[in-house]
Parts: sequence; structure tokens; C-alpha cells
Amino acid sequence: MSAHQHDHETIRLRALILGIVLATAMCALTPYNNAYKQATPLGGGHFPLAPFFILVWLTVLTALAGRVFKRALFTGKELVIVWMLMFLVSGIAYTGLVRTFFINLTAPYHFATVGNAWKEVLHPILPRAWYPNDAEAVERLYNGLPDGRRMGWWTLVTHIPWRAWIGPLMVWGGFILLCYGVMICLVNLFSRQWIYNERMNFPLLRVPQLLADALDQGRTGAFFGNRFLAAGLFVPIFLHTVNGLNFYFPEVPQIPTLILAGPYFPQYGLFSGFHKLKIYIYPAFIGFAFLTTRQISFSFWFFFIAGGLIMGLLAVLGYNIPDAALGVTFGPTLTRPEETQMIGAYGVFFLFILWLSRYHLREIFQTAVGRRPAPTPVTEWFSIRTAFWGSVAGISGIILWCWIFRMPFMVSVLVVGAFFMVMLVASRVICQGGIAYFTLTVAPIDGLLALFGPKFFTQVGLLGSAVMQKVLFVDLRESLMPSLVHSSSLTQRTTNRRTIFLAMLITLLLAVTVSFVAMLALCYKFGARELQMDWTVQTTTTVYANVQRLIEAPPQNTDWVRLFAAAGAVVMLVLVLCYHRFPWWPIHPIGYLTTYSSAMRILWVSFFIGWLANSLCMRYGGVALFKQLRYFFIGLIIGDFLMGGTWAVIGLFGDASYQVLPD
Repeated sequence: MSAHQHDHETIRLRALILGIVLATAMCALTPYNNAYKQATPLGGGHFPLAPFFILVWLTVLTALAGRVFKRALFTGKELVIVWMLMFLVSGIAYTGLVRTFFINLTAPYHFATVGNAWKEVLHPILPRAWYPNDAEAVERLYNGLPDGRRMGWWTLVTHIPWRAWIGPLMVWGGFILLCYGVMICLVNLFSRQWIYNERMNFPLLRVPQLLADALDQGRTGAFFGNRFLAAGLFVPIFLHTVNGLNFYFPEVPQIPTLILAGPYFPQYGLFSGFHKLKIYIYPAFIGFAFLTTRQISFSFWFFFIAGGLIMGLLAVLGYNIPDAALGVTFGPTLTRPEETQMIGAYGVFFLFILWLSRYHLREIFQTAVGRRPAPTPVTEWFSIRTAFWGSVAGISGIILWCWIFRMPFMVSVLVVGAFFMVMLVASRVICQGGIAYFTLTVAPIDGLLALFGPKFFTQVGLLGSAVMQKVLFVDLRESLMPSLVHSSSLTQRTTNRRTIFLAMLITLLLAVTVSFVAMLALCYKFGARELQMDWTVQTTTTVYANVQRLIEAPPQNTDWVRLFAAAGAVVMLVLVLCYHRFPWWPIHPIGYLTTYSSAMRILWVSFFIGWLANSLCMRYGGVALFKQLRYFFIGLIIGDFLMGGTWAVIGLFGDASYQVLPD
């Protein structure tokens, strides 16, 4: 098959059906695997484990079947689309949606006590349609149904108190589908700009695409037999075989993959920001870093180091800013006032994205109002006009949804705008930076609180914003929008994009439905208390506790937060100007956005090693050496995920599971 034919391939129905079936099955199994078995997460991050594990084996089996039967059941491109449908929805079944969803909808009632006074402060302003009104249904969610453990799964599903849940699920289902619809429309609008105009790199797609090329060109055996790839495979296979055996049999020696470097730095002084430093070794992320452009991989670890030095420098200069100056915030990892630089940085980078897209956005508007014909060739899932007015209608629908539940109109507009602004920026960071594991530092409404204060929100607006944010817009480790951007790139060179898009919609609807049912069934069978969902409960109850604190005693002084937010805006403005004006500028602005992310605390060493290897390779060996050496780092990625999948399968049959990748 020629390169041109391969790039413009028709994806057959059999591949789409296989992808839908596998994606739905994964959503059904994920809550049981992750929450009950506590095994290796099947999803996790933006390069999820199970879909890639399945892709590798499907590629091998398809190649073997092709040799035996002289006819391939699937092409490489079709298997990549199967993989796409799986990773698209893998997060919905856990951290991307249902991990905290039902706890979020029951926490203010189930965890209300005399001590926290939620009954007096929060209950009068809770929108009743958001929450189940049956106290017994809520209690059994945490304790399980009587004889639930003895019931078969189908019998259990029929015994779930659906009457209590059908109302909240319909209300929140409308909100979720509106948000997903807006994300789809925004990706459809920006895809041409990012993929063609800016030629954005997608490091996380490189390995699956190389697997597809190898299969279509009949050289799958040569691909896996490459000596550099074999060397790369050996490293994680040996590492995780030894450490996996150590996990189950402690007498087997362990190879350390976590180094506590903090004790080597002083607690006070210039380097005090590193006194809790940890060094994690993840071969797969070293591989991703090598495949990422050097400018970006350098920026990630550079800004992580710079962020630690800034904290120490402020202490040396006598600015001992108390943590209390941070006030009440909702950021998942926000612990220091200095970290609120990201409020301004995200805002300026969002404006930079719009400025880069200014001509494209003008064309979109002119096309939407009928002043110019649609661009050709067509590269979007559906028409520009439909995407534009669909995004307008979707955002208006979400604002109307908020207004129906008594949130002030301007608060709704600003909150919804902040949600999608952060999602757009985070999607750019993940897809362009090749960050398979990404977390926000500050939450979307933290910036609005810093600018306007809690009184602007009103009590209902503050509560509603915090709850909506917790549902979809704060923990972005498995968020949908970056997966949609990746999907848009993968479907660009197919002849039946709209058929594939229809399969994506079917997969999304099935994934949401199946994930809700699977998590409810799991909770009512075993009880949420028995699922060891400590992180879920803690982060959810913290949201309601923070809302109560803001209602009862709103902080008066946010000067430090505003100062650092302004500083972040200035730094980002300088970065984007230098990046855009000077071709020699070595730093990419998106590195600054991850400075204080908990993801970078785990991955900074991986990006440093990947950047260093890439730089040395290009300096002393050039492109020829890079093309050879990249197979070693591809081997690191494939080997890490193969071992992760292998131990995940073993974990299904045991009481514990060895973790290969970060959770």
C-alpha cells in the first residue's frame, strides 16, 4: 500500500464496531478493577494503559493472521481508530467522570454532622434537583444493599433504587452532554488551525502511528525485531519483572525507581524549595520526552527547577509569605501563594492561542454568518457553520442550565467561560507537550475568586460553581477534550470522517451510560465504604467544606494572590512575545504552565533525561542517528505499557496489583 493510499484510507465498519465494543467493555470493567480490586488502572492519563496494551496485541495478532491467511482482517489505520475509540472514553469510567460523581451528589447529606454545620449552612441553598432525595438510597450507596454481595450483577442492577437516581441523573446528564457537545464543537473549530496552520506536534500519537505503518507495510516483524527497539524493550521488562516479583515476594531484591532527593537539600535558604524533592523513574515517560520537541521538553524541566528556586529566593529575600495568605482555594494541588502565578499565566496563554488563531477565527465567523463559503478541502468532522452555532448554543444551554438553578447570570457566564478557557489551554499543553499525565495547579474558579471575591458569586453561585467544577473541570488527568484533539488528528486523513465521528458519538453515549450503571452497581453491591475511596471522599468533602468557609467567613485580603497572578501574567506575556518574535528563543511558554503541577513533580526527571538524550543525539549524530535511536525510546514506551498490562491482568486474580505507571 502506498503512503498516499494509507493516508487517505476508508475505515471499515468492522473496525468501528470492534472499537465501540471494546470501549464499552472497558467502561463496564474499569470501576470494578480500579475501585474494588485496587488493581492497576485500566485507563489513567492521556495515553491510557489498557487501550495501548490491546492495540499492541491486536497489531501482533493481525500481522500473524495476515501471514497465515494471506489477508489482513484489519489495516494498521483501522487498528489505530479502534485504539482511538477506546482511549477517547477510557477516562469517563473513572477519574474523568464517575470516580467522584456519586460521592459529589451525596456528600453534603451523608457527611453532614453537627460539627460541620452543613445542614444549617449548605442544605438551604442546595438545588434539590441535583441530589437524590431518598435518604435510604444514599445510605445504601455507602453501605451496600442487603445481600448485595450475593446478588448477580444483573439482579443487582434491577435492585438499584433507580427512582431516587433517575431525576439527578437526567439533570446532570443534560449538563454533561452539553459540556461534551461544546468540547466537540470547539475541537472541530480549532482542529484546522492547530493541525495544519500551526502544524502542532502530537508526541503521544507517534508510537501508535508507527505501529500502524509497520503493519500496513508488512514489516511488523522487522519493527519488533529492530535491535534498538529490542534494547528499549529489555529495560522496562527487566525492571518491572524484578520489581513485580518483589511486590509479591519481598525476598526478591528490588530495583529502586523512587529516589528521595529532598534530604540532600536544606530546609531553609535558596534551595529550600527542593527539600521535598523526589526523583521518579518511568521509562515510558522518558520515551515520550525524547519524542517531544527539544524546546518543549527542555521547558518542562527548566520551569520546574526555576519554580523551586523562586520559592527559595523569596525566602532569602525575606518574603516569608504564610500559607494562610493563599486563602480558600479549589486547586487540586495548590498549596502556596506563589503557585497562583498560574492564574495570570493561563489567562495570557489563552489570549495567545486566540491571537495565533485570529485569521482562522475570522474565517470561521465569516463562514458561520454566510459571508464566505466553507473552506476546502474539508478536514472537520462536520461543517464549520454547525460547529460555530453548536458551540454558541451549547454554551448558552449551560448558562441557562445554571440560571434555572438560581445561579446569577453574570456568574454563570464567567464560570462557564473559565471552564472552557482552562480546558482549551490544558488540551494544548497535553497534546503539544506530550504529557500523558497532567494535573492542574489552580482550579478555574480560583482565578474568578481572586479577581472578584466570593461575595460576587452569591452563596448559590459559589456552591453551584464548585460542584460543577468538581464534576468535569478540575481533575484533568483523564479529561475528554485532549482526547478529542488527538482523535481529530487521527481522523484527518480518512475518507469517511463523518462515519467515524458518528461512531465516536455512539461510543460516548454508551460510555457515559455504562459507566454510571457500573459505578452504581459496584457501590450498591459492596458499599462505597468498602471500596477504599479515601481520596475521592476527601477531595469531595473538601469542596463543600471550602464553600462553607467562604460563605461563613469570606477572606478579606487576597493581595498576595493578586500580586502573584499579575506576576504570572507578566511572565507569560514576556514568554509568548519572545517565543513568537525570536526564532532562536529556547523556551516554550507551555513549560511555564506546568511549573507547579503535581504531574511535573513526578515527570520532570523523565523530561530531563529525554531532552538530554535527544539533544546529544541531534548534536553528535544528526537526523540519521535520531531515526535509529528513537526505536530505543519507543521500546521503553511499549515495554512499560506491556508490563503494566501484564501486571494488571495478574492483579485481577489477586488481592493487590503491582503498579507500573503513576495513578
